[in-house]
Amino acid sequence: MRSVYKNFKILMKAMSAISTLIKPSFLIAVRQKQHSAGLVLLFTISAFLFSHSTIANPVKWHPGHYYTILGLGKNDPKYMTQVYKELKATPALRGIQIRYFWAELETAKGVYDFASIDQRLAELAAIGKRLVIQVQTKSFVPIGKPTGKLVPDYLKTSEYDGGEFAYSSYGSTAPRGYNIALWNSQVHDRLVELFRVMGERYNSHPYFEGIGMIETAYGEPIVSQPAHQMSKFYENLLSVHQKMRSYFPNTMTIQEVNYPHPILESFVRRLKEIGTALSGPDVFKDEPGLNRNAVRDAPRGIYHFYPELSGIIPLAPQVMHKNYMNTRNDGAGSVPTVPEIFAFARDNLKSNYIFWTRNPKYYSKVLELLNGPDIARDPFGGLNSVCPKVYTSCVD
Repeated sequence: MRSVYKNFKILMKAMSAISTLIKPSFLIAVRQKQHSAGLVLLFTISAFLFSHSTIANPVKWHPGHYYTILGLGKNDPKYMTQVYKELKATPALRGIQIRYFWAELETAKGVYDFASIDQRLAELAAIGKRLVIQVQTKSFVPIGKPTGKLVPDYLKTSEYDGGEFAYSSYGSTAPRGYNIALWNSQVHDRLVELFRVMGERYNSHPYFEGIGMIETAYGEPIVSQPAHQMSKFYENLLSVHQKMRSYFPNTMTIQEVNYPHPILESFVRRLKEIGTALSGPDVFKDEPGLNRNAVRDAPRGIYHFYPELSGIIPLAPQVMHKNYMNTRNDGAGSVPTVPEIFAFARDNLKSNYIFWTRNPKYYSKVLELLNGPDIARDPFGGLNSVCPKVYTSCVD
């Protein structure tokens, strides 16, 4: 076992050294299929080390607390300087999560721009902190403000069923955001290709901790759809995750799951089989839909699955903006304290990771919690650190 960890760490160090030779402004054109000498060396080292290991595919495992930074701040030097200052002053913060729309990462068909990820990853590695990426395939329209571009322009054709669809809140016709047309097999294939390219680039990086996707809630399509499209959407989403695990064999892959209720039992079972971490976009202690018990034909809510999967797959809920304000989405609950949010995520959801949104009004309270003596002295911040059974082995 120790020899496996040693070999994996050697590989990680080799990747770190090679990655410094890759310029942050690197723009990939997959169609050119050009490979640097550094990458050839990396794969040679990788093949040698893992061929001499008795346990295949140890997964990077650094459970604990992570910031989720505001989307507009990820490329703002002033904002990021403050984030890094807080990370260095808070040992319990093990890293950050950054969200990118698909369109930000694929600028044209087969052309990828990872400059922002490369720069943030280098900055985090320099201070011993880690990076988790969420690829956003669903957008939310802020009141009175436009949303960012969700999918690359080439997807917005009939070949890809427009690439996306507008959705509303149930009972409304006003657009609330966009979701991707994942029922379309070609949209599925292009998303899989994005993760393949990212896996080649980041799987072996020692400070690239995880990669995931946004919530499963579908939204109410403004333009009516055939009934089979939704089921095909979720079938293809699971297929994407199956591919992601093969492209990121040494890295945690993550899926936010919240709704719809009828799919949860089978969907979560497949995530368990694939080895994907279970996450969710909210920590709402009193939210009826998330806490719902199974009654007759009413399926149970997602929170009931967390304790059943503790120790089996990674559990990594997200604390979002509204979670600081109330224990229910509709505001009918109570105003929680940050310690109460933490206690629910730790004790009820059995979290290995917690992603705390860096909300300007509340992050000082999060830092106060994480710098408290009980959490600060624990490398895992009071969370469950046991390597999940779905992983052959974990490496720190």
